[in-house]
Amino acid sequence: MAQAKKRLSIGKIIGRVLIVILTTLILVVIALYLLMLVIAKGPSKSAKKIFVCSVKETSAVGFLADWYYSDEEIAEYLGSFRDNTTDEVTNAELVQIKPQTAGQPSADDKVQPETELVDVSGSTFRGKLLKIKDPSRVYVGISGQYGADFEGKRVLEMASEYGALAAINAGGFEDLNGVGNGGTPLGMVVSQGQLRWGGMDTSYDIIGFDNNNILHVGTMTGQQAMNLGIRDAVCFGPVLIVNGKPLNENESLGGGFNPRSAIGQTADGTVLLLVIDGRQANSLGATYDDIIDIMLKNGAVNAANLDGGSSSHMIYNNEIITVCSSLYGPRKMPTCWLVAPET
Repeated sequence: MAQAKKRLSIGKIIGRVLIVILTTLILVVIALYLLMLVIAKGPSKSAKKIFVCSVKETSAVGFLADWYYSDEEIAEYLGSFRDNTTDEVTNAELVQIKPQTAGQPSADDKVQPETELVDVSGSTFRGKLLKIKDPSRVYVGISGQYGADFEGKRVLEMASEYGALAAINAGGFEDLNGVGNGGTPLGMVVSQGQLRWGGMDTSYDIIGFDNNNILHVGTMTGQQAMNLGIRDAVCFGPVLIVNGKPLNENESLGGGFNPRSAIGQTADGTVLLLVIDGRQANSLGATYDDIIDIMLKNGAVNAANLDGGSSSHMIYNNEIITVCSSLYGPRKMPTCWLVAPET
């Protein structure tokens, strides 16, 4: 009888603990819903816009905006930032690569390291910026074969296979409901001079380096990219800076607070690889305007946004040095930007 009462007592305790946990979860969900309701239906238009942009930039929770707004309201808050394009063609003459970036010694080498990793931060974000003086060291790594029958690889795995010093995520990929396996790239992929994915007659939002190590950003067909001698390229967007002109010069690009990845190049050829942590208590994330500001402050004359959100993270010396926002750890993807070791 005593043992039966003891078992009953233990059962009651476990039951009560489970009830407390369930009640707590329900209260947390209700609190989050009410918080979003206050933001969504409150008087601040800017808060509404940030909320809509933030959730709509992720394939996993984009439906949250649909809870509170009509399609017309969502379109108004989103604006055109996700479809931002430019007809301006990258002017390669604005980038003059200094002789020392090709491996020649320079008196400035001690104060201008070949590779420099710096911290960046703002009121809502923190992240890492990697500066690579020699642009020939930056190229696209691929996961392997592409298509529905294949899956991508994690950036750390690709960096290890290529023997790279550093890496960040690169182009977009098919990601229905946020559970894509990274096997099918979006747009065109060129890696080390070879066309890996895409066609000649289709127009793409290209982000890539030519054989002279100049970064090109903007819309072009696959054939135009090949004619330019593009050696390594992926597709995503929007373009952030072209020929020294920020695309938010006349109108904010906006966007929500989210993890971000971007690539840029300065007038002396230095490549800028940027990753911003997001969806963290100490780093909500950055907007497109924030990314433009960082790129301009570091001298970028051309820059473009890469795939972000749960894909964003940076590898350095075989370690993940930023915070990946994915609940399941770094995701599998088809491409990454790699940095070859110093010679």
